[in-house]
Parts: sequence; C-alpha cells; structure tokens
Amino acid sequence: MNFLKAEWRKLAIINYETDPQVLEKYLPEGTELDFYHGKCYVSLVGFMFLNTRLLGVSIPFYRNFEEVNLRFYVKKKEKNVWKRGVVFIKEIVPKYALSFVANSFYKENYKTMPMNNQIDVNGDELTVKYSWKDKSWHSILITADNNPMPMETDSEFEFITEHYYGFTKRETKTSEYEVCHPKWDYYLVKDYQLDIEFSALYGKEFEFLNEKKPISVMLAEGSEIEVKTKKYVL
Repeated sequence: MNFLKAEWRKLAIINYETDPQVLEKYLPEGTELDFYHGKCYVSLVGFMFLNTRLLGVSIPFYRNFEEVNLRFYVKKKEKNVWKRGVVFIKEIVPKYALSFVANSFYKENYKTMPMNNQIDVNGDELTVKYSWKDKSWHSILITADNNPMPMETDSEFEFITEHYYGFTKRETKTSEYEVCHPKWDYYLVKDYQLDIEFSALYGKEFEFLNEKKPISVMLAEGSEIEVKTKKYVL
C-alpha cells in the first residue's frame, strides 16, 4: 500500500567519508553498514518535495516544501537477498504538521525549522540553494551544468541514490519502508558553497564534519516517488 506519493526534485547531495564507529549506535537491529569501495559515507541531502499526496489526498499548503536530511547507508539480508537502504539521523522540514505526521506514523526524527529555496537557470547553468534556520541560517549552494546526464553503472552516484528502503531504529524493533522510483539523472557539478554548523544541528559527534572536506558533491534531478506503508521486521 502506498503511504505517500510525491516528486523529489533537485537533490543536492553532500557526501562525507566517516569512521563507521560514529554511526554504529544509530544502526537498526538486523542491518549493517553499506560501504562503497571500502568507504563509509554520511550524506547531507537537500531537495524539493513537490505535488505531495498523503494516502492519495493532496493537502492544501502542504504539497510543496523543502527538506534537508542527514543520512547514512545500510543493508539488510532477507531470504538471501540484500535490501539496501538509508537511516536518517535527522530530517528538517518547514512546517510543524509535516514533522508531526512523520514522527507519529514513521517514528523518524523530524524537526521543524524556517526554510527556503532558490532554483535558477541561466543559460546552460543551473543554481540550486537550500537554506534552513536553527539559531542561525545554514545553507547548501550548488552550481551545475544544466544538462542532465544518465546514471553510470557501478558509479558513486549509483551507490548513493540506489538505496530503496528506509530503516528506523526503535529500541529492540526495526521498521522498514520501501521507496520506489526510477534511476535518476545527474547534473555535472561546477562549484558549491556550504555554510553549515554541524554540531549545532546534529550534536558534537558530528562536529568533525565542520572541518572535513566532502568526498563528493552531487546534484540529482530526481523523479516521482512512492513511499510504501511502514512495517516492523524485528
């Protein structure tokens, strides 16, 4: 059953290599960290939620909004098949009702903050900016070539974007939900600017990201998506 249908568009993805020990306490039961070429990734992702429909219903004033999340990558073996997914450290949205629904139904760690976005096309150049405010403003700004390119097999971009499950840790239980979407095109990133205080947003254990250079910066076009109803697996 579909819990939610929407579009995820213009996904700005900032990837960092991290020590796996930082993430171990967040691992849901039954999952393990998923590595790319031996590297453990944590990603800050900003994107647009568009044309959102909850249980088939479009809710006025809650159809289009920004989201920024900090996440990492896991896998879970089921009947000798690996399910590859993500675990969210925190998800930021601009309206309290969005946080309430997500926290109530999916038991995720959603927070409400003022947010805005700026998406501009100037000839062959695409600029995408996401901003959000805790005590001060934080932002992601990416400039890219405005010619979407198809995903390359076995690429870093494929690894980052081809995780189709969300796993959530709740004491001794693990919940999972499937996210369905086609393979995404990407834009060639020319430049980026980050103004983020990670310790203020995510705690002292992520303070190291303040001084760490991203291992990669990506911009994905995105697509229509479907989020299936959550189920408990342990």
